[in-house]
Amino acid sequence: MGVEVVLVAGLTRHDVAEEVWRALPGTVLVRHDLRDLAGGVVRRWVDGELTVLELAHGCVSCTLRLDLLPLLERLGGQVVVDLDPALEPEAVCFALKEIDVRVAAVVAVVDRENWLADAVGGETMAERGLAAAAEDDRTVAQVVVGQAEFADALVLTGAGGDAVLDSVLDRLNPRAPRRDRAGLDVTALLAAIPDDARRGRFDDGFGTLLQGQPPLEAVQGVSVVHFTERRPFHPARLHHAIDVLLDGVVRTRGRVWLASQPDTALWLESAGAGLSVGNLGSWLAAVQDWSDVPEDRRAMASATWHPQYGDRSQELVVITATASPEEITSALRDALVTDEELELADQLEFVDPFAEWHDEMEES
Repeated sequence: MGVEVVLVAGLTRHDVAEEVWRALPGTVLVRHDLRDLAGGVVRRWVDGELTVLELAHGCVSCTLRLDLLPLLERLGGQVVVDLDPALEPEAVCFALKEIDVRVAAVVAVVDRENWLADAVGGETMAERGLAAAAEDDRTVAQVVVGQAEFADALVLTGAGGDAVLDSVLDRLNPRAPRRDRAGLDVTALLAAIPDDARRGRFDDGFGTLLQGQPPLEAVQGVSVVHFTERRPFHPARLHHAIDVLLDGVVRTRGRVWLASQPDTALWLESAGAGLSVGNLGSWLAAVQDWSDVPEDRRAMASATWHPQYGDRSQELVVITATASPEEITSALRDALVTDEELELADQLEFVDPFAEWHDEMEES
């Protein structure tokens, strides 16, 4: 029998996960505590029954592969999974591809009192006492923003309302229904999730970056910067310009084209003061055989194909909290190669700080 799961994420999520469980008769509640994961110890509850697991390797991927996935296959039916903060919902959904499972919904809990400060901050998970392992260098911002962005529905906890927080969430995840924890009707919340919601799906980085048509006008000082250009970045100047994305910015996501790596599409993502850069693979302009390329990507590339650059382009979406959209746009535009550099690109040797991330990008 296949498994249907509801994932509940958030730094303050326990009572919400239990509320979801109680509202769905016949479901099983699974909860992990990974605070001692670095020592190879994981505590797991299934409907309140505690099991202490000892793993040979104390890591998040081992917890998923050696415990959560086999457990879900054994349980079958409907399961509510209360995710430890170390288990990000997007990574969990990626792992769930290995088994016969349907993600019914991802619900993220947003704490009104702390979420926005966390989302623009630089505190690490280790500093908060939430790190999954000694080498876990994620920031709290990367985790809480990722949770809210990937969710199909949001539950807001804490007293009062915050117009700035609402404006950020309108732009970060405009399609996810939001409900207050007080008087929460779980059935109504899950029913309000759009039929075409993500439900655990993730894209390859080449799809549309403006998910759900977020409002583009500035409200409460919160703005969306949609930066697009058809010329490469100078790698050293972009590296210098990145600082403008790490102060007063909630989220940056997008594809990057570097003059020093003309065949490779890079993925740049930030949340608060946390930054990650990854390798998306080759631009289609550098690929001879498109037979294995998804149809939607081929269609998107063909619709915007440039006679000289093909599908190479810059596209970044930046959600600001207090940063100046004009300063961000200006800094990114100044990081592009000049006309002279573009003309001599094949002859120039660019200093490329991003090359230092080569091994990390290959792994990702």
